[in-house]
Amino acid sequence: MIAFRHVQMLIPNLKLIAIHRLQEVESLRAERNAVANKMKGKIEPSERQRLIEEGKNLKEGLVTLEEDLLKLTDELQQEAQCLPNMTHPDVPIGGEESSTVRKLVGSPHEFSFPIKDHVQLGKDLDLFDFDAAAEVSGSKFYYLKNEAVLLEMGLINWAVSEVMKKGFTPLTTPEIVRSSVVEKCGFQPRGANTQVYSIEGSDRCLIGTAEIPVGGIHMDSILSESSLPLKYVAVSHCFRTEAGAAGSATRGLYRVHQFSKVEMFIVCKPGESDSFLEELIKIEEDLFSSLGLHFKTLDMATEDLGAPAYRKFDVEAWMPGLGWYGEISSASNCTDYQSRRLGIRYRPELSSSSPKKGTGNLSPPQFVHTLNATACAVPRMIICLLENYQQEDGSVVIPESLRPFVGGREVITYKYR
Repeated sequence: MIAFRHVQMLIPNLKLIAIHRLQEVESLRAERNAVANKMKGKIEPSERQRLIEEGKNLKEGLVTLEEDLLKLTDELQQEAQCLPNMTHPDVPIGGEESSTVRKLVGSPHEFSFPIKDHVQLGKDLDLFDFDAAAEVSGSKFYYLKNEAVLLEMGLINWAVSEVMKKGFTPLTTPEIVRSSVVEKCGFQPRGANTQVYSIEGSDRCLIGTAEIPVGGIHMDSILSESSLPLKYVAVSHCFRTEAGAAGSATRGLYRVHQFSKVEMFIVCKPGESDSFLEELIKIEEDLFSSLGLHFKTLDMATEDLGAPAYRKFDVEAWMPGLGWYGEISSASNCTDYQSRRLGIRYRPELSSSSPKKGTGNLSPPQFVHTLNATACAVPRMIICLLENYQQEDGSVVIPESLRPFVGGREVITYKYR
């Protein structure tokens, strides 16, 4: 909140300085042009030499001012990018604790035996190797093994297959993008607490979500109204530094540096984004209900929205082994916050009664709205499945809806006795 107020106060000052510098630049350019015009006519050699010197001095001064103006413009742009989106009038005001429950689905699984968390289950069933990954890559990395590999691939195929039924186009995305695209999507690739991995010696970053490269597909373009809405379901790996993350919530697969995710993304006309947010939430809730999970959907409070979100709904599922509700998904309406930065517009079609001749009669382009939602964050979904479907003999039952995507397997059992 303090940083936000700082930006609010700093931007007007920077803007005034930039405007003053621009005026100086334009004044100097006018003087330079006046000198150039004087030299076109017949003048004495001495006067010509004086004008040459004057023009040279003006040029040098102009270069300095233009460099200063460019730096000010860049600084103003950086500060402006720190400003968050507006918020929906119905969003709860306050921190995360002020978020309200929109919907509660199912009830916690009941167990008649001492339960294990996913870390112990993974060890017993030979599904993960955190120790080897820590030696190879560092903490918060992991190897998936045996049925856990099938679960990852099965969950991805299941999620993509189900979302495609709703008219979404499947994508795989680049997992390295330019820093400028990250910024335009509303994320900060720099700073002490950034979640973004930057590639040293380049202007590129590893993506933290497929939302970023999908948002970039239509960057600097004008779409036809008839092409909207555009609906994508994207598969990617995601990379996050998890700067500042600590405590029990980092245990096992819950908070890691690299993971697979299936992300939904919609580009639509401004008046339709509220209804598409409802559609995305419904898809999420249907997906998680089909796996028999107990979860709640939360209308997130203002301080937990993140810069791009006008409104955001999180889904938190019960993870009995860890003993808490863990976030497994979110859905956000970013309105035109990202599209203004990315330059994504559409041109409304003229009505049948409108004149159609001449480019002057084209409707002016308008900025689209963008939305995103998680269909499946694989590691956290694996946590939910293992912990909720564990059996007294130590095995884990695979939900029926997922079995066709894991080779028909019904249960994960011990490898060694």
